[in-house]
Amino acid sequence: MCCGILMNVENEDGIRLVIPDRRKAEKQRSQKEKELRMGYVESGSMRLRDFMKDSLTKTGDQIRESTREEYESAMNDFIKTVGNIDYQSVTLEHGEYYRQTCLDKGNKPATVVKKLREIKVIFQAAVARRQLDENPLKYIKMPKQSQAKINTYDDSECERILKAAIDITQGRDEGNNVKWDLLILVTLATAMRRGELLNCVWEDIDFEKQTIEVSPKEGTTETWPWLIKDTDRRMLPLTDELAWLLIDHQNRQPEGYPYVFVPPARYDWIQQRLRAKGKWTYSDSRLKVVNNFSRQFQQILHRGRVKNGSFHDLRRTAMRNWFAQGLREYEVMRLAGHADFKTTHKFYLAVADDLKDRAREVTARGLCQKLVQIGATAILEKRREKNEIVSNFPTCTYKWAGVELNRRHTDFQSVALKM
Repeated sequence: MCCGILMNVENEDGIRLVIPDRRKAEKQRSQKEKELRMGYVESGSMRLRDFMKDSLTKTGDQIRESTREEYESAMNDFIKTVGNIDYQSVTLEHGEYYRQTCLDKGNKPATVVKKLREIKVIFQAAVARRQLDENPLKYIKMPKQSQAKINTYDDSECERILKAAIDITQGRDEGNNVKWDLLILVTLATAMRRGELLNCVWEDIDFEKQTIEVSPKEGTTETWPWLIKDTDRRMLPLTDELAWLLIDHQNRQPEGYPYVFVPPARYDWIQQRLRAKGKWTYSDSRLKVVNNFSRQFQQILHRGRVKNGSFHDLRRTAMRNWFAQGLREYEVMRLAGHADFKTTHKFYLAVADDLKDRAREVTARGLCQKLVQIGATAILEKRREKNEIVSNFPTCTYKWAGVELNRRHTDFQSVALKM
């Protein structure tokens, strides 16, 4: 009988060996790990964590960094639940156990569906690479989801939100604070997403053609990398009033700041304290461009006496208004940057009942045009109070809430704001 320490290892055929020598066992284990890292060992010997890393490495730049992080997060959560087992031993039962565990922890059905789909993608890639004969989660049933009510803001709420944003923005140092009133107006007019707005640069705006482009950004000394799907890239129209407001905003910004809605002080912090030290990631360009963004918007809602909502609901409101003004589903899909027509159709069905009432209320020019005029008029009055000269302000004549507003068409190339 051997008096040495028994060590359990597996050979290349998966047969467990008992070796009564620690030194030899450790040497064989190290060799096996090296072979796994170098790709010499058959894929069938990989544990789930190594399998995940191997899959994402092979996928490379075919997916965005944010998508990679989501896949990795879902797989790590799966491993935490079922254990770091051999990936070929994963069965449908493991998926069902994971599904129930997530629901028991309080995850919403939609969240569980998202996680399961991301995990299925990893296994499906293994099928495509002939590492698996079949996806073990191929037939898993997704949790049933009740149709969540899509929240949009009505006319009165939009007006209160805008006025609250104007009150909060006026008097604040523009170098340190987001220009919320303009940000809200552009969102209501274009239905741009938060990330699209915060990564918008002045070069994306064509004042002559009055358009704003949603486009990816390369990593340069002035801009950080920001990627989008092909379907997200699009050109959106601007109204006369929005163009004037953006020109006004640009003329009040110091030189050398490329982003439209990123305050100069925040831009300097990102460039000098984060990017320069390698602390800025692609995910940060989606989530951390402006600190406490959601909290600040909630303060605007509170000031405007709007109980529930999110910034993304402004985008939903804009799309609802497009439908109410007669745009077809395909047109809204293109303007909203939806990759799949099903997404637009699902949204349309969710707001269809509300559209009947909205169609009676929305005038030919549309709600967002009126709100833009209110915002522009408020800014103009503030500037006049300070005896600032503003020339060629575009005005029109129509009634909003019983008050006559004036608008004059003009050539925006000649707009001059004397500070």
